[in-house]
Amino acid sequence: MRHLNAINHLGRKSADRKALLANMASSLILHKRITTTTAKARALRRYVEPLITKSKDDSTHSRRVVFSYLEDKNAVSELFREVAPRIAARPGGYTRILKTGNRLGDSAEMCIIELVDFNENMLAAEGAKAKTTRRRRGTKKKGAGTTAAAAAAVTGARAQDVKETKAKTETTAQAVTDQEPVQAEEPAVDQVSATEEEPAVDQVSATEEEPAVDQVSVKAEEPETKPEEGTAENAEETENEEKE
Repeated sequence: MRHLNAINHLGRKSADRKALLANMASSLILHKRITTTTAKARALRRYVEPLITKSKDDSTHSRRVVFSYLEDKNAVSELFREVAPRIAARPGGYTRILKTGNRLGDSAEMCIIELVDFNENMLAAEGAKAKTTRRRRGTKKKGAGTTAAAAAAVTGARAQDVKETKAKTETTAQAVTDQEPVQAEEPAVDQVSATEEEPAVDQVSATEEEPAVDQVSVKAEEPETKPEEGTAENAEETENEEKE
C-alpha cells in the first residue's frame, strides 16, 4: 500500500526513473512539446519546472546544477538561450497538459505536454480574448456634487449638438434656395433663342425673298419677248403681201 507516498515510481527503479525523466525533459526543452501518457507527463512537470525556474539566473552555478539533472549539453544551452528569455516574466506554470484520449494497445490515457510560451496559436487566442473583455464600473457611490457636474456636462454637450445640427440644416436650406433661380433662368434663355429667333430668320429667307425674285424675273421677261416676236412676224407677212 502506498499511503502518504506522493512519488509515482512509474513501475521502474529509481535509476531508470531518473534516466526516463531526464530524457523526457531534454526532449521537451528541445522540441517544446511531446506526446506521452498522463502519468509520465505529471511526473515530468514536477521534474522540469524547477529546472526552468533555475534557468532565469544565467550563471555558471545554475548551468552546472541543470546539467546534473539533464545530462545533455544541447538541452542546457537551449534552455538558457531560448527558453529562459521567453519565460522570464512568468512566475510559474511553464507547462501545459492537453489530454488526447486513450491509446489503442493498452488503453492508457495519453496527453500532450508543452511549454506554454511557445504555442503561438493559443497565445493569439488568449490575446484576442483579453482584448474583447469588458470592465465593469466600480460599485462605489459618487458624491452629489460630482453627479451634478457630470449631468450638467452631458446636458451642455447635448445642447451644443442640437445647435450644430440646426446650423447645418439652415446652411443646407440656404444653399438650396440660392441654387434654384440659376436653374430656372437657364432654360428660359435657351427657349427664346431656340424657338423665336432661328425659325423667324428661316421663314423670311425661305418664303418671302426667294419666291419674290423668281416671280418678278419670270413675269417681267416673258411679256417683253412675245410682242417683239409678234411684230417681226407681222412685218414679214406685210412684206410678202406687198410683193404679191
